[in-house]
Amino acid sequence: MIKLVAAAMILVAAGGIASADPVDPTAVKNEDGKYFDKEGNPTYKITSDGTVDWYTYSGYRRYHSECHVCHGPDGMGSSYAPALKDSLKTMTYAKFLEIVASGRKNVTTSQENVMPAFGDNPNVACYMDDIYVYLRARSNDAWARARPAKHEDKPEAYTKAENSCMGTK
Repeated sequence: MIKLVAAAMILVAAGGIASADPVDPTAVKNEDGKYFDKEGNPTYKITSDGTVDWYTYSGYRRYHSECHVCHGPDGMGSSYAPALKDSLKTMTYAKFLEIVASGRKNVTTSQENVMPAFGDNPNVACYMDDIYVYLRARSNDAWARARPAKHEDKPEAYTKAENSCMGTK
């Protein structure tokens, strides 16, 4: 499975498959263990042996502690919340941040979907990039429905930012 994911990633990186992501998710820059695409959006980095970057790993953990209750395991959706794996195929990074922080209502004559605001919840707000990176990897089929077995070490800069956001020393 890991070899298949790695092969698919090589094809995407080589331009062999068109990505539905609004911006090519290929990592072109690394700042203290955080990867960015050509537009400066956070993105994932998965090596050929299946090792994921810290943000993808942390995003998996954070997603499954806060988001999966409504949006289903691995971003696959549920009967009352959309599949974020699919939503991120067309959603920009800025729109993702806006919706998570401020919430959203979609009300029609046949349904009422309400996403609560999580901007004041530090267990989500402090990890929005992590969750985005994980879902971006899922959206681009770069990561399968599994907990990452191998990950890069937690960067020191990440620990400092996390402590600052959570109010710990």
